[in-house]
Amino acid sequence: MLGKLTIDALPFYSWVAMSGALITVGGGLAVMAVITWFGWWRTLWNDWLTSVDHKRIGVMYIVLALIMLMRGFIDAIMMRAQQAFSYDTGGYLPPDHFDQIFSSHGTIMIFFMAMPFVAGLINIVVPQQIGARDVAFPFLNSVSLWLTVAGAGLVMISLVIGVFSTAGWTGYPPYSGIRYSPDVGVDYWLWALLTSGVGSTMTGINFIVTIARMRAPGMTLMRMPMFTWTAFVVAILIAFAFPALTVVAVMLGLDRVVGMHFFTNGDGGNMMNYINLLWIWGHPEVYILILPAFGVYSEVVATFSRKRLFGYESLVYATACIGLLSFSVWLHHFFTMGSSADVNAFFGIATMVIAVPTGVKVFDWLFTMYKGSIVFHTSMYWTLGFIVTFVIGGVTGILLALPPADYLMHNSTFLVAHFHNMLIPGALFGYFAGVNYWFPKAFGFKLDERWGKLSFWFWIIGFYLAFMPLYILGFMGMSRRMEHYDIAAWQPYLVVAAIGACFVLVGIVCIGIQFYVSFRDRAMNMDLTGDPWNGRTLEWATSSPPAPYNFAVTPTVEDVDALYDMKKRGIAHPRIDHFEDIEMPNSTALGVVIGGLGFVLGFAMVWHIWWLAVLSIICVLICLIVRSSNDDDEHVFPAADIAGIETARREVLDSLPTPLLPGEDSGTVVGGKPVPGGA
Repeated sequence: MLGKLTIDALPFYSWVAMSGALITVGGGLAVMAVITWFGWWRTLWNDWLTSVDHKRIGVMYIVLALIMLMRGFIDAIMMRAQQAFSYDTGGYLPPDHFDQIFSSHGTIMIFFMAMPFVAGLINIVVPQQIGARDVAFPFLNSVSLWLTVAGAGLVMISLVIGVFSTAGWTGYPPYSGIRYSPDVGVDYWLWALLTSGVGSTMTGINFIVTIARMRAPGMTLMRMPMFTWTAFVVAILIAFAFPALTVVAVMLGLDRVVGMHFFTNGDGGNMMNYINLLWIWGHPEVYILILPAFGVYSEVVATFSRKRLFGYESLVYATACIGLLSFSVWLHHFFTMGSSADVNAFFGIATMVIAVPTGVKVFDWLFTMYKGSIVFHTSMYWTLGFIVTFVIGGVTGILLALPPADYLMHNSTFLVAHFHNMLIPGALFGYFAGVNYWFPKAFGFKLDERWGKLSFWFWIIGFYLAFMPLYILGFMGMSRRMEHYDIAAWQPYLVVAAIGACFVLVGIVCIGIQFYVSFRDRAMNMDLTGDPWNGRTLEWATSSPPAPYNFAVTPTVEDVDALYDMKKRGIAHPRIDHFEDIEMPNSTALGVVIGGLGFVLGFAMVWHIWWLAVLSIICVLICLIVRSSNDDDEHVFPAADIAGIETARREVLDSLPTPLLPGEDSGTVVGGKPVPGGA
């Protein structure tokens, strides 16, 4: 009745694994106890979990990302500690457990930290930037979130019941096949990817339609903010790339469960087809993660340089070029496969070419800052740290684009350093910049600057300490994925890398303290204007946090910097005498239910509990039928209520001093607003 599930699935094989399981279960129970103690369950369910409001869905995505960041970083610091002290010894981690940690670290950081962060920022910001009241498909948005949560749940429960994959986060055959990995680890990995991948694909489709069809009047494509442009390109990449991941995961699952031979050496299979399909998804995925961060940097640089974004059109074309070229370079991930010289040369040249539009972006940001009245907000710290660090990583990428050099260094720690040198400053720094930039828009009060900047310094110092030694170790011949070693010359560098990981840990703790201090002191940091940074784009035209409908009257756009243009013309906050009813989607529990059923289906398939899997599928179909049959899925926001909300906001705005336009100040800034003539 329970398939392969027995008492032996509990992690008795290692004290480290058992400790991790107890911490996971204990942490979950502690969170539920706190919610129960404060009586938050009703509010949590009614206002958040069942909400289809894009802003609240975005916040929940980011909460998931931060939880999984902590979980993935625990894996990272365990690996760094193992390698630092395993010279000529076995260290403290058994080999199989080290391989599980290695696999879960990459899986969590790519799929369940970075992807939710991207989806969260896009959900919160894009509809407001384009003057829309919601996304095109609010219910689909809720389902996407909860399927992503279900995938993350499958990774987390593998800590407690069973094991996780030891085949690496890319799951290359033959090691991910049933012969070499007969346990449930690879199955957990596959079903986590499949479940979350479906959610990500739906998110991509949702935002393609939202951006293409729901922009405010006058907002042509070449008037869209840069963050919206990067979100648009990313949505297209998701829609075209993620099906490849879904297909390859299904094929590998069929190999494992029903004995097919898509990726076996015998019976007509070809393991290299797996690698091609995986990286046809995998390289666009790099830009799915990085391009939204590029959009954040564009918004931050323009706002805090008090200048119009330099080279807007070139940034748009560069973004589109990166999106197109991202599908033409996947083979550089396996130059060592043994392709012909012509094939390797093509992909090597394409890899170098894709660096050109990225370089264009860096120069545009620098020119935007040139002669600007720069405000050194925490978001600008993350942006400046990104520019310096990302350029270093880009130079190492050009080196790896040369097939002969890649052949020597592909399996070394040099590649590990390069990969992290791209994704940590290229993506994660951007997400942190975005959180600091848009936090007052989402919650109505600003984040603490002191702790935010302290977090940045620990992160940037920790990053260099953690990954620069890996470049050196790569030149010294250290292979990646090593659980122990017997070369004394490597140990000092690995100890430095472990110290760097500790600095990053302090940086993460500082972010937690920043949230706590900001919430504690929120009364002193309230954003009453909706525009704390004197912004240039439409999201700053709404209140903080925005009303459920975002805009009482849809704005008309006449310039790239829509809000800045409205400020110049004196119509940024017009007095409105007539309001109309607004229809908004109803909250629904079906998104949570479908996500829960996705988790149950994945768990049942992992353990071969076939009756439970069939029951889950039937229940999902019932949920979809119920949803499709519901014609009453919207409610009306009465014009009288809207008038009350907007009138109250108008009174607050009238009582506040009018900030100067960006670019008109003397360079002195107090509280995020320019002050004429000095402070």
